[in-house]
Amino acid sequence: MVFGDSLSAGYGLPQEAGWVSLLKKRLQTQSATHLINNSISGETASGGRNRIEQALKTHRPDIVIIELGGNDGLRGASIESIRDNLEAIIEACLRNKAAVLLAGMQLPPNYGIAYTQKFQDIYPQLAKHHQLKLVPFLLDGFGDKREFFQADGIHPNAHAQIKIVENVWKVLRTMLDSQQSIARRNS
Repeated sequence: MVFGDSLSAGYGLPQEAGWVSLLKKRLQTQSATHLINNSISGETASGGRNRIEQALKTHRPDIVIIELGGNDGLRGASIESIRDNLEAIIEACLRNKAAVLLAGMQLPPNYGIAYTQKFQDIYPQLAKHHQLKLVPFLLDGFGDKREFFQADGIHPNAHAQIKIVENVWKVLRTMLDSQQSIARRNS
């Protein structure tokens, strides 16, 4: 299950062009894995915290890709509240026996060096503390290249979506391989 904001909901793109849809197609060709996109444009870590339990109960995912926090950072939310809300989402997933892949985000430099660095540090700190898999920066390899963004300068365009899939796949593939190995040993 992908649990994210507009970057995962495919804002401004045809449904089939978003990275989650592209990842779903890749998974269907390689395994019997079913992917659920539980992302909402505009979602914050606080909003995610409020809806994670219901999402887990409804979908019962084995893996949750958490892609939240960017909207909080863009709104200047406190680093502590962002961290606390993401941690609550992570802990809910772990309580429900779902492995977590945390997708890190970065902010534009106009938010100030101190705030942007503290924000960026949330993701590796949480990943280390909870021993999670981490995509250090969801937009790695193109986040600073204007030609990969829609007119708003925030949302990746269709050309960027395959790059996001590759960033996620590098880490997700190892998680899927581990789960398949465990399943074979238990059968």
